[in-house]
Amino acid sequence: MQVILDKVTVPRQNPRVSRLRLLRMLGEGLNSCTATIITGRAGAGKTLVAKDFVRNCGRRTAWYTVETPDGELPIFVRYLIESVGRQRPGFGRGVLAHFAGSPGIEDIPTLAEAFLYELQECRGEPLLMVVDDLHLIYDADWVVPFFRRLLPLLPQEAHMLVIGRSLPPTPVWRMRSKQTLCLVEEAALAFTPQEAADLFASYGLAGCDARAALEQTQGRAAALDGMVRRMSGVGGHTGGRLHNPVETSLPPC
Repeated sequence: MQVILDKVTVPRQNPRVSRLRLLRMLGEGLNSCTATIITGRAGAGKTLVAKDFVRNCGRRTAWYTVETPDGELPIFVRYLIESVGRQRPGFGRGVLAHFAGSPGIEDIPTLAEAFLYELQECRGEPLLMVVDDLHLIYDADWVVPFFRRLLPLLPQEAHMLVIGRSLPPTPVWRMRSKQTLCLVEEAALAFTPQEAADLFASYGLAGCDARAALEQTQGRAAALDGMVRRMSGVGGHTGGRLHNPVETSLPPC
């Protein structure tokens, strides 16, 4: 199988402004939990927040962006191993050897244990493993047994950050009750008034515009960013106030 390198490469795009509130939240999870889940609908800003955290957390990062065909277990395992192996050379040989027999659903927990064993044997610098867009394969029958076994047993130096549009189907309440899971939900991803003001200021726009835009978009990252870009003329649009009927409802400063 030929590996698509973009899927195991940290995205290049950085957020316009760092949102320290969310970075602190993710940092606390990194230090006290075995795994973190960021969940929210499309446009909530999940991936950009994770990317900014990767840039600031001080750990080596194994990034894997999931696509729909990765619901096939051999494809998923191959990419997950490839992403980790780029940070810990030699990782995954034992897992692949175990996987060679095409395990059935009853063997998936053992496969997860083989992955965990190699994480502990192939030690290195502290590692952050990011799995983005996992929601695309939630319906695969191996997802629940694999992650139910994997997440609670991750070693301290290997944290996993899962990004998806909803919570994974595996029961996460047990990990939350044991305080081994950090959960960042869509409500927390919404821009605060200060964060919106910082974003607008980075484009040279007034704070009153930020307040009005925040009210219209309810702090949704993609909508807010799209509005400020159009107002500032970024991306080929003319500067100044907008001509879209919704956008022209911004009150004058």
